[in-house]
Amino acid sequence: MSVRPALAILAALAGGPAAAQSEATPEAGTPVDAEIVLAVDVSRSMDMQEYAVQREGYTAALRNPDLIRAVTAGRLGRVAIAYFEWSGEAQDGTLIPWRIIEGPEDAAALAGEIAQVPTMRGRGTSISRALTFATVLIEDGTVDGARRIIDVSGDGANNIGPPVTFVRDDTLARGITINGLPIVTSIGTMSNLDFYYEDCVVGGDGAFVLVARSGEELARTIRRKLVMEISGLVPEPEARIIAADFAPTDCLIGEKQRRDRGWDLMR
Repeated sequence: MSVRPALAILAALAGGPAAAQSEATPEAGTPVDAEIVLAVDVSRSMDMQEYAVQREGYTAALRNPDLIRAVTAGRLGRVAIAYFEWSGEAQDGTLIPWRIIEGPEDAAALAGEIAQVPTMRGRGTSISRALTFATVLIEDGTVDGARRIIDVSGDGANNIGPPVTFVRDDTLARGITINGLPIVTSIGTMSNLDFYYEDCVVGGDGAFVLVARSGEELARTIRRKLVMEISGLVPEPEARIIAADFAPTDCLIGEKQRRDRGWDLMR
């Protein structure tokens, strides 16, 4: 199956806002400064408050004047954004296909669509399946971006589906950048989730990780991340103190924890 028919199937399955607003999908090959897929974790390890704050963070970021200034400062003055939520698999019923953002009205319309996405939380955390789904969107030919970015947020390590490094490496080989937003706001969340994202998830030209450690910080971090991606900026690297017994990140830690703790039907 070619990529284009694959996207058509995904869009048909999406229902809700994506299907109802299909007339907003741009013409094939529309040039943009950047094409950005927002892949948002809605696994059951996220509590409902985090879930609400995360979604509100995206809608608020799209309505923020800083984001519009970043869009209009680009060479073409427009970007394309697609959105979906994921857990143990991509929640295709939450898919909002490509939307062209050229001004505040476009951004506000997308924010409104995101606010109306049905709640479809699921078990498991599959960053790898989210990356695969996002790659299909980027390669469907609807938009033609000078920069191609997958923006993945989550509060845990990959614990189901293919190994995340295998999928990440395939995604990077296609010229796609992966940026990460690890959310470390819950008791029990991996304390070094930022290291996991840096070592196992992100990569590509200008890739970066921004960490959110509280609900209030999450909304601000989402806005900052989107503005930087649209502008093509990269944050200053953070200085870290590395312990003498520091060990490299185990990129299969999520799968091992799921097996050892019997999470098959829990998360």
